[in-house]
Amino acid sequence: MPPLPERAFVADALRTETVGGVLLLTAAVAALLWANLAPGGYAAASDYHLGPAALGLHTTVAHWAADGLLTLFFFTAGIELKRELVAGELRDPSRAALPVIAAVCGMAVPALVYTLVGVVGGGSLRGWAIPTATDIAFALAVLAVLGRSLPSALRAFLLTLAVVDDLLAILVIAVFFSSAIDFAALAGAVAGLVLFWLLLRLGVPGWYVYVPLALVIWALTYNSGVHATVSGVVMGLLPRCTRREGERRSPAERIEHLVRPLSAGLAVPAFALFSAGVSVSGRALGDVFQRPETLGVLLGLVVGKAVGVSGGTWLGARFTRAELDPALAWADVLALGCLSGIGFTVSLLIGELAFAARPRLAGEAKAAVLVGSLLSVALAAVLLRRRAAAYRSLARREAGEPPETGERPETGERPETGGFPEPNGSGNG
Repeated sequence: MPPLPERAFVADALRTETVGGVLLLTAAVAALLWANLAPGGYAAASDYHLGPAALGLHTTVAHWAADGLLTLFFFTAGIELKRELVAGELRDPSRAALPVIAAVCGMAVPALVYTLVGVVGGGSLRGWAIPTATDIAFALAVLAVLGRSLPSALRAFLLTLAVVDDLLAILVIAVFFSSAIDFAALAGAVAGLVLFWLLLRLGVPGWYVYVPLALVIWALTYNSGVHATVSGVVMGLLPRCTRREGERRSPAERIEHLVRPLSAGLAVPAFALFSAGVSVSGRALGDVFQRPETLGVLLGLVVGKAVGVSGGTWLGARFTRAELDPALAWADVLALGCLSGIGFTVSLLIGELAFAARPRLAGEAKAAVLVGSLLSVALAAVLLRRRAAAYRSLARREAGEPPETGERPETGERPETGGFPEPNGSGNG
């Protein structure tokens, strides 16, 4: 084991969005290479069974990654959601309204796009939820790399949107993709959650108390028929997020500080490694643009997300009292709409659940998620770079500095609007 300073350095690096996104991308690329260069070895590793059969937990490595390790990711998402509700953007309804509306529309429009393509093409409608999810880690990593000159309000908007998106995605998984419910196991999981909450409320210390209890809750949820990752979100919502007098960090902050490196460095990359391994042959990629199910996923992510997020935000600002942050422009919102089309982690998970009975179609849906996410990244990168250049140019003009070499002369277009119409003719709101 490395010395303490090196371990602390690695843990701190894993808490950054950029490093987590790079690990996720690296794992996905490794999965694609492994699955295409040595498909037999990849299938054997993914389908290898392990775990105690007596507890109903004897399953494949791929399922352990999706149902087990990924619970850590949703646990941190639950903590992040509660922090936003208690002390973040979601605490103020007027500021939270637009990201929430954007998240809802950003899920509804892709689902509608998929359904329309499925109906017209005569495809299966079971995959309607695949293009509805946004990958928080990947999207924030891309924004961190490309959006350094953009307003901090842009990150806050994306974070709020993505957290709400994740919550709605978990509700979709729990309601539409759970198997027959074992109410005895479910009651045991609920009782475990109540005990978990009581121990936190009483301030009982010690990871050796909470980790075994969390494993029991997870196992009961898994055996109840409800997707096991739901237990991670619920447990993440239970710790206190507010600081008391004399506290440097709240309990939720301390727990997230400990768990996030495991989530970013192990759970999410492992899930990507055993979920993103699909064939990328010319025929397979061609099928993405021909089958109604895969085309629906692709268009839902690339077109549906952009239209849903940006259009929903505009409609919310136009017809409600919600206001867009004055630091943001409508072109920024369009860039975020494209960025939210990165559906990687949760979309891959929903694809497995939606087409569990049709493995070949599940693989094709994964290919569509990968292609759609990459196209969304490319579109978002172009828009974010343009917006970052506009803000840098504005900052130089305000500072009285000359324009950079190759910079276009002043056109009269304000970065505040980016050429987009104002929702009410005066200001951004």
